[in-house]
Formats: sequence, structure tokens, C-alpha cells
Amino acid sequence: MKTVDTVLAAVRPGVSEVPKPAGTDLVAAINQVFAEFELAYHNQFHKAFAAEGSLQLTKKYWLSALGEYSPDLLKRAARQLARTQEFLPTLAGMIAVCEDAPALFGLPAVEAAYREACLAPEPKWRHAWSHPAVYLAAAATGWDVLAGESQTQALPLFANHYAQLCRRVVRGEQLEAPTRLALPEQVQVPLTPERSRARLQALRAQLEL
Repeated sequence: MKTVDTVLAAVRPGVSEVPKPAGTDLVAAINQVFAEFELAYHNQFHKAFAAEGSLQLTKKYWLSALGEYSPDLLKRAARQLARTQEFLPTLAGMIAVCEDAPALFGLPAVEAAYREACLAPEPKWRHAWSHPAVYLAAAATGWDVLAGESQTQALPLFANHYAQLCRRVVRGEQLEAPTRLALPEQVQVPLTPERSRARLQALRAQLEL
């Protein structure tokens, strides 16, 4: 049985496609958005685009209106709308979801991220962070600032760093999570010269040397 993604990868017969110059990921994303909507809202979709050429014109208009968003974000937004909206989404609805882009990438709201950063126990790198961006924003703000300054002073600093990191994630960058270094089961402590001589004498006595 074909998966939804397999179906979306193919161009359906009879469904007009935005002309796609080679390497134009944004155009491909718009085509996939409408393929997603066709599968999710089949009857509504074909009723809305019953007039010849209307789908082509709508795709071109959406392409011009959504050009500031990344292809990955557009596809995530379309999937989110298909999962949560009963009726065929509008351009305004699509833009609203795109503007809430961090949520589509698993990024918590800034207030929740700030609380997590302030309450994370020591050592910080061992905490199960909700997203690497939260840890990196906290580290950039300064752990002493988060612990010692009031929310009025610390939150704007944290929010600035967090917003920059969120934009990087939305653009497709993979942020590195803090490395959780494994502690050795045993720690070898070098012996002092006195203890080394005492151990050597004990060993000689044991061997009767």
C-alpha cells in the first residue's frame, strides 16, 4: 500500500502543476502543498478548483505570497493544517501557521523555553533539554544571568538569543545538542611516592623477596 508521501511525490493526472525550473525547491514545495490538500480535502478541493486554470492561478499566487518561507516550512505547515483543519485552508490560514513556525519544528514558546533554562538542574549538559536551541540560548545569555537577574532583565536577553536560534532551525539548520560525556566507572588516582614504596614493600614481603 502506498504511503501519503509516496502519493505526494507523484504528479496526479489532470492536476495542473506550477511550471518548475530545475532546482526550484520552493515551486516543488507549493506543488506538494496542493497535492497534500487534494488528498486531505478531496471533494472540497475539486469543487474549489473546478474552473479550468483556477488551480494553476492559485498556485502562482500562493508562490508569490509565500516566497519568504522555506520549502520545508511550507510542507510542515500544510501537513499541520491537513491534520487540524476541517475545511480547505486559505492563504491566510497557511500564513498564520507559517508565522508560528517554531512550533512546527518542536521548539517551545519563548516563555516555556525561559522557564526550562532557569529551572534546569546542574550539570546543565546532563539535562534532557526539550530542544538544543533552548540550551544554546541559555548558554549565550549566561547561566549566572539567568540565576541572578530578575525576569524583567534576563528574559529579553534570552528571548533575543532564542529568536535567532529559532530562525536558524526554521531555515533548516541542525543545532548540536550538548554532549553528554559518560563518566568512567572507576577513577584512577596516582599514588604518592610514599604509598608506592609501601605497596612495593608489602608486595616483596608477600613474595618473600
